[in-house]
Amino acid sequence: MAAPRRDTRGIVDAPALFTRVQFRRRTPAAPLRPYVEHYWLIDWDLSEPYATHVVPHPCVNLVFQRYADRPGFGEVAGVGLELFAQKLAGRGRVCGVQFRPGGFRPFTPERPATDWTGRRLPLATAFGPTDAAGPVLEPDEEDDRVAALDAFLTPRLRAGPRTLAQADLAVGLADRIRTDRTIRRVADFARAEGMSVRALQRLFAGYVGVSPKWVLLRYRVHEALERAASEAEVDWASLAAELGYSDQAHLVRDVTATVGVPPTAYVR
Repeated sequence: MAAPRRDTRGIVDAPALFTRVQFRRRTPAAPLRPYVEHYWLIDWDLSEPYATHVVPHPCVNLVFQRYADRPGFGEVAGVGLELFAQKLAGRGRVCGVQFRPGGFRPFTPERPATDWTGRRLPLATAFGPTDAAGPVLEPDEEDDRVAALDAFLTPRLRAGPRTLAQADLAVGLADRIRTDRTIRRVADFARAEGMSVRALQRLFAGYVGVSPKWVLLRYRVHEALERAASEAEVDWASLAAELGYSDQAHLVRDVTATVGVPPTAYVR
C-alpha cells in the first residue's frame, strides 16, 4: 500500500498550523486509489481562534466538517481559484477527501468538472440526500472515520468504461504536469502526448475543471512557495529559471496573484 504524500505544498505556514491541530493523511480503499489522492483528517481544540490559509490544488475535495457552533455537514469543494481561508475556533473536526486532478468525474459522470470549479456546494448537490456526515464525523477512532469514507465513496464510483478511460488519461496527464519540470508550454506538452491543444483543453475542462495552463502555473507556484518557506535565502531569478519561467518578474507576478503578496513578503 502506497503511503500518502508527506509534503505540505499548498498549506501556508504549515508548521504554525500543525502546532494547533492534529493533521493526518490516510490512504483510501484500493478500488478508490486511482481517483482519490488521500483522505485528510483534522481535529482541533483551541483556546484562541486561528485562521488557516491554503493555496488550493487543482482538484476537487469532499469536506465533512463539524464546528463548535453548528452540526456536522458535508460539502463538495471544487478547484479553488483563490487563496482559501478558514477560521478555526473552539473544538472541531474535518474529514476530507482529496481527489486526484481528474479523479472526481467518475463519481459524478453526468457533470463536467467545471460545474464545481470555484464553488463550495452541499454534498446533496452531487450525490442526492445523504446522512453521511454523521458516520464520518462522529467516531473517535480514526480507522472508523476512514472506513466510513470508504463506505460512502466505493458504491458511488459508477462511471462507465469511456468515462473511466478519459478520467485515467486526465489523471495521468495532470500528474505528469505536476512531476515533470521539463513541461513548460501547453502546446509542446499536447504535441508530445499526440493531442491537439484544443483536445487537451477539452479533456481538462471536463475532467479537471481548469485549463492545463492553469494546472501548470499552480503547481509551479506551489513549488515556489514551498521553497520560499524552507530555504533561508531564495535566489528568485534562479528559481524562476528552474521552474520554467522566462524571467523572475513572471514568477513574482504569479505568486503575487495567487497569495496576494509578493514572494519576499510571503517569506516574512
